[in-house]
Amino acid sequence: MQLLHAIRHLDDQIGGLIHQYGPWAYAILFLILFCETGLVIMPFLPGDTLLFAAGIFANQPAGKPGFNIWVLLTVLTLAPLCGDSVNYFLGRRLGPRIFKNPNSKLLNPNNLVKTQEFFEKHGGKAVIIARWIPVIRTFAPFVAGMGAMTYKKFVGFSALGAVIWVWICVGAGYFFGGIPWVKANFELAMLAMFLVTALPVLFETIKHRRQAAKAANVVAATAAEAASD
Repeated sequence: MQLLHAIRHLDDQIGGLIHQYGPWAYAILFLILFCETGLVIMPFLPGDTLLFAAGIFANQPAGKPGFNIWVLLTVLTLAPLCGDSVNYFLGRRLGPRIFKNPNSKLLNPNNLVKTQEFFEKHGGKAVIIARWIPVIRTFAPFVAGMGAMTYKKFVGFSALGAVIWVWICVGAGYFFGGIPWVKANFELAMLAMFLVTALPVLFETIKHRRQAAKAANVVAATAAEAASD
C-alpha cells in the first residue's frame, strides 16, 4: 500500500527529493531506474511514471527548484542501460536456477517462460518492446543473458530502447506536465501516458498474430491441396 501511495503521488515525492537533496536527486532517480532494470527481484519499482514525473520537474518556472532537462535525460538514459547490462550478466551466470519456485509471485518458472516466448516471437526487437511492459522489462535482460542473445547484439538494442523509452516518457512530462488539467489530475495523466506508450506493443502483437494466422492459412491450403492430389 505504501508503494502504491508513493507511485500515485510521485510528483510530490520527486519535489521533495529536489528540495531535500538538491543535485543528489539525479543520483537517487538513477538508482531507482537502475534497480528496476538491473535487479531481477525488483520489477515492482516505478518506471514510466517516474520518468513522466521527472520530466515535469525539468520544466519549472524560473526561480523554482527543478532538473536540467539535458542532465536528466543523460542520467536517466544511462540508468536502464547500465541496469540491463548487469541483469544480462546475472542471467548468464545464474541462469534458470533462481526461477525454480512455482509458488513465488515474481521468480517463478511461468514468468521466465513468458519472457522466453516473448523473445522467440520478437527477436532483437523484444529488448526494445519490453521497455514498455512492466515486469517483462526487468526479466528480458536476464533471459537474454541466459543465451537468447549475444551481449554485442543485446547492448545495441538495449541502448536504442533506453533512448526511446526515456526520451518519450520524460519528454511527455516536460511538454505536458505544466498543463493545469495534468497538474490537477496526475493519476489520470499517468494512466493516459501508459495507454499511449502501450500502443507500439499492441501494434506489434496484432502484427505478429496476423502473420501467424497468414502462415497457418498457407499451411492449411498446402495441406488441402496435397490431400486433393
